[in-house]
Amino acid sequence: MNNLLQTLRNLGPARLAAIGGVGLLLIGFFVYLTTRLSTPEMELLYSDLQQTEAAAIAKKLDEAKVPYSVDKSGTKIMVPADQVGPMRMRMAAQGLPSGGSVGYELFDKGEGFGATSFMQNINHLRALEGEMARTVQTLNGVMQARVHLVLPKRELFARQQNPATASVFLKLRPGAKLSRENIQAIQQLIAASVPNLDPNRISIVDDKGNLLARGTGTDTAEAMMASAEEKKQAYEGRMARTIEDLLGRTLGYGKVRAEVSADLDFDRITTQSEIFDPDSQVVRSTQTVNESNESSDRDPLAPVTVDQNLPTAQASSSASPLSSNKSSRAEETINYEITKTTKSHVREAGQVRRMSVAVLVDGTYQTNKDGGPTYQPRSEQEIESIKALVRSAVGLDAVRGDSLEVVNMRFWSPEDDIQKPEELFMGMTKDDLFRIAEMVVLGIVAVLIILLVIRPLISRAFEKAEMQEEDEMDRLLTDQAGMPAALAAPTGALAQDLALEAAQADEELEQMIDINRVEGRVRASSLRKVGEIVDKHPEEAVSILRNWLYQES
Repeated sequence: MNNLLQTLRNLGPARLAAIGGVGLLLIGFFVYLTTRLSTPEMELLYSDLQQTEAAAIAKKLDEAKVPYSVDKSGTKIMVPADQVGPMRMRMAAQGLPSGGSVGYELFDKGEGFGATSFMQNINHLRALEGEMARTVQTLNGVMQARVHLVLPKRELFARQQNPATASVFLKLRPGAKLSRENIQAIQQLIAASVPNLDPNRISIVDDKGNLLARGTGTDTAEAMMASAEEKKQAYEGRMARTIEDLLGRTLGYGKVRAEVSADLDFDRITTQSEIFDPDSQVVRSTQTVNESNESSDRDPLAPVTVDQNLPTAQASSSASPLSSNKSSRAEETINYEITKTTKSHVREAGQVRRMSVAVLVDGTYQTNKDGGPTYQPRSEQEIESIKALVRSAVGLDAVRGDSLEVVNMRFWSPEDDIQKPEELFMGMTKDDLFRIAEMVVLGIVAVLIILLVIRPLISRAFEKAEMQEEDEMDRLLTDQAGMPAALAAPTGALAQDLALEAAQADEELEQMIDINRVEGRVRASSLRKVGEIVDKHPEEAVSILRNWLYQES
């Protein structure tokens, strides 16, 4: 123990500090290595979390004593791979993640006596909004939803009540898109949950700022333009689905992608026309009038007598001659009706002017010798058959200028990027071999640090300590009090041999690197050198021993 303490004192504070620093670095390295090897592989538990939900989930994980890690943004939580499924089931049983909305559980706790009607109405509104937001979030493609309701109160002595309105904010999943039917379904769902709420007064906006539904409730110019665009998109979508459904039955669902671009005419035209046909004449009515007149008169200059006026009077032959008049008239009127055609033509908006159709078709896959799929393009005959089916399905018209393009290309699939781990050696995958190689490399680095850094430092420290001990022994041999001049300062061949042996001993000490055997080698070398000196110079050695005996006596 004393030798160890003396050796530590001889090293000095600088060497002790260096040895201590190297020791701390080595301990830290082994701690890191142990932690790295003992830490389980982490996988994603939840992502895109709100801060409040992440805090609640972290608290539950602490209670379950499950290790976890959170990223810098605080929206992703990682847990060990074997705990992902159990933790998700456990969190779902506790209602996490809840989506950040509060529903009717707000009324689970009893309200105090100081709660006013205003607070109760606000809590009811919050609960109603939260429940509807949770319902909308269950739709496919919706990641997060928020609902804002405006329920105006009816003022006293007011004849009319302001209508209720609502606005919905949707955060869609990456790549998801809501159809017009989905948007209308959301409007109808919310309108049926709120009294006196018209579906046309519900506005829907997505997280990118796109207006999905306009809640104006009036037929403004902007609303009509939006309606025309929606009709265009609906028509194009319907045609695309028709093509995909038709070809999917033969080529396979998911192997056909169709896009339709239609140029629609939304002008509303009303035409009225009257057409007369002069060649088509029909007798409508006929009127015929025949008239004849006959009259005879006496001579106005003949006298008038009583006999002429008696009933028994007879015309005398001597009377003056009579005058007679005869006239006749015939009139005929015929009315004809000419054929007339009256047309009133009203053309509804949405007439197709021109349509372009693009169809992307996947090829076929065959199994190769290795058991994997091999892509094979489709033949020209199949492409022509597909074109004929598409023309008939959507009603393409070459006179109108419609165009059709069918392209055969390979479809991308997730398996193209995700490669299955191959078993390379004894059932181990490449990841397992990399992990083993990482452990081996870390072990080799640790051994190299011990051999190339720590061991040389300790060797040099102990070598310097032994050299100091030898120097002190040499001083004791040469500089003792009362020692003869010949012993204190050897001269001649003895001095030269001592100097030569000391130089050789120094070279041998510098070449030694074995830490565990440094002390033993140094002592054996010293004894061997002293024996050789005594053999070469026996007389001087005897004189030295006699001087020592005289001094001890």
